[in-house]
Amino acid sequence: MSIAANPIRNPESGSARVMTKRAWWLVLLNVVLPGSAQVLAGSRRLGRFGLRCTFTLIGLVVIVGLVYLFWPEVVLTAFTNSIGLWVAAAVLVFYGIVWVVLTLDTLRLVRLVKAGPGARPLIAGFATVLMVVLAGTAGYGAYVAATASDFLSSVFVTGPTVPPVDGRYNIMLLGGDAGADRDGLRPDSITVASIDATTGQVTMIGLPRDLEDVPFVAGSPMAAVYPRGYGAVDGCEVNPCKLNSIYTEVELKSPEMYPKAIDAGSEPGIEGMRDAAEGITGLTIQYYGLIDMQGFSELIDALGGVDINVTERVPVHTDDTFTTVLFWFEPGMQHMDGYHALWYARSRHGTSDFSRMERQHQLQEAILAQASPANVLAKFESVASAGSQVVKTDIPQSMLGYFVTLAAKSKTHPINTVELTPANNVDQENPDFDQIRSLISAALTPATATPTP
Repeated sequence: MSIAANPIRNPESGSARVMTKRAWWLVLLNVVLPGSAQVLAGSRRLGRFGLRCTFTLIGLVVIVGLVYLFWPEVVLTAFTNSIGLWVAAAVLVFYGIVWVVLTLDTLRLVRLVKAGPGARPLIAGFATVLMVVLAGTAGYGAYVAATASDFLSSVFVTGPTVPPVDGRYNIMLLGGDAGADRDGLRPDSITVASIDATTGQVTMIGLPRDLEDVPFVAGSPMAAVYPRGYGAVDGCEVNPCKLNSIYTEVELKSPEMYPKAIDAGSEPGIEGMRDAAEGITGLTIQYYGLIDMQGFSELIDALGGVDINVTERVPVHTDDTFTTVLFWFEPGMQHMDGYHALWYARSRHGTSDFSRMERQHQLQEAILAQASPANVLAKFESVASAGSQVVKTDIPQSMLGYFVTLAAKSKTHPINTVELTPANNVDQENPDFDQIRSLISAALTPATATPTP
């Protein structure tokens, strides 16, 4: 067939049936291999540009897939970095524009007026829907990448990676409560999450907020002021002299004790709490995470709520005298929104602080279960917006890829808990810190089988 008679290059030479078939072929080629329709029937220069873009994208996807297959942390690090996410957003916008240009040009090349009358709306509709879906997907992906970049920049600091200590990463988690009736913030929930750097196994160590005579790690500023423990002999600046008062004392009374805290993405009060947590547990705490409990409910709502197995009736009070009950959480599996989940974790009426600690850890586990990648991605905008408002941490962006990989491993293991409560022979008013450290060490050391003689 001569070029003049070829309906692909010369649309004037074909019948309506031939032109309909030609139109479908061009539209499908534009979908399968963008740029090929232009090479065959239109501007070869535009077609070659489209094909180069297409093969470049295919090559990038193959390379990223292979790297992820063998070195997943490399890919995750790139996509949990602000710069990497902005690059991804720019690439998605570029390819979205290329797709729109090539599709519109393909519709021009199709010559719908020469196709069969019944096929014209089908061809035009099919091409348009695909253009909107694919370009819209690219646009939304760029939006998510840009939003994620802003979220990472607002929450996570820049800094070098830190190796594990004794094969573990230890992260101090503080649930901050800055009520209107309080002078500054006091941690309402204090937990150390100890993570095995190889297996991802997580052990949650609950520290009672009313723990007394708290020691500080040797060499720390607070240890120099309270060498015999926090308030054990010499009293303290903020009464009562309990664990959760340390943040307030350092932050409001003596912030100069930790002059480098702000530049490191922390606060003097947080650093005082870190030195206390290290002194109590005997662990080196590499990072911290501070969560504003008042805004915590927004994060739970953004995730779509959490499922909690209520094991006993829990009352919610309406006043500080604990005499009036607003409502009860009844035993059984319950789906809670942020408001009710926060009340469940913080209720004091008729319960002890140790019961609250257990409920708070139960809520933490429920949130981890709800925060699956698919759920977070589906509700990413609201999750990112809530997260940036309630979370503060010194975990650097350079560690996020590694921790994402570790989090995936951790989901294959149950979460272990160590509660420093009377059930474990811990007296918060007269604690034996050697016994506490032995308790924690035993929980973190895997049991080994005794050889059979």
